[in-house]
Amino acid sequence: MVRAFQCWLTVYRRIWRSSIWSSILGPLFYLGALGFGLGSLVNKHGTASLGGVGYLAFVAPAILASGAMNTAMGEASYPVYGSVKWNRIYLAAQATPLRPGDIYRGHLMFMTMRIAMNTALITVYMAAFGATRSAWVVLAWPAATLTGLAFAAPIAAWAVLVKVDSTFAYIFRFGMMPLMLFSGTFFPLSQLRGWLRVLAYVTPLWHGVDLCRMLSLGHVDLPRALIHIAYLAALSAFGIWAGARTYRRRLYV
Repeated sequence: MVRAFQCWLTVYRRIWRSSIWSSILGPLFYLGALGFGLGSLVNKHGTASLGGVGYLAFVAPAILASGAMNTAMGEASYPVYGSVKWNRIYLAAQATPLRPGDIYRGHLMFMTMRIAMNTALITVYMAAFGATRSAWVVLAWPAATLTGLAFAAPIAAWAVLVKVDSTFAYIFRFGMMPLMLFSGTFFPLSQLRGWLRVLAYVTPLWHGVDLCRMLSLGHVDLPRALIHIAYLAALSAFGIWAGARTYRRRLYV
């Protein structure tokens, strides 16, 4: 597993420049545009529906959680598919003593590292912009990383079986975008109709957004936070369990 992780570190040393926009500059401009640009318009009409905080403080922890999701989906889709179909990293690893489960877990370790790197940077941006309201925000970083893992593990487990790369367009179009719009990211769930609100409560992103938001604002509801953590951890564990089996099915000869 460690050897597989080291392989992806070697790859990343060669391609890290290509991730500068998505990892460093993108979140900076995104947070600034929503928090200060759109936020200035929202704040003019009152912040009662946001819990009395400015729009920047409301949306920043949601961007942290959704950024973790975006990184996870990006790292767990095309790179996994490409490791079988394009650059064949998995097939090369298959010829070594590494088992399929080791290949999966090593790559998942790298995905988690990438998620942690990106969410750490967004957390720093939040503090620099004055978007945090509590020292509990330091725990929003591991909370966001767990949110990303809850997406990365099951998506990677599925992606290794995908036969056509165009399939990924569907999860980005019909998965990622609706989740960002209807998981309490940009506006409170109280603005949704009752049945849509219930659907939002079962999405992993809502659990991540709500957990990061309560930590950032300092309004920590311990029982609710534990439910969020348990949900995200269970989804991550399921993905790890499923991945060990799908990788064995795809790579075992």
